[in-house]
Amino acid sequence: MSNKSSNSGGIGFSGLLQIAFIVLKLTNVIHWSWFWVLSPTILWIVIFLIAFLILCYSEYQEQK
Repeated sequence: MSNKSSNSGGIGFSGLLQIAFIVLKLTNVIHWSWFWVLSPTILWIVIFLIAFLILCYSEYQEQK
């Protein structure tokens, strides 16, 4: 029997990219603004916010 889980968890590509950008910024290798350094996380927040708003709107329309 295998003990493998179907959900491997861990850190994904955007998480690794985020860590790399932060390390490069803190070591002065890149001179980007913090907005661009944090953009992978900001992108996911925006995507989830849009999805949440769409779900709220669809629930609102069903109740009408």
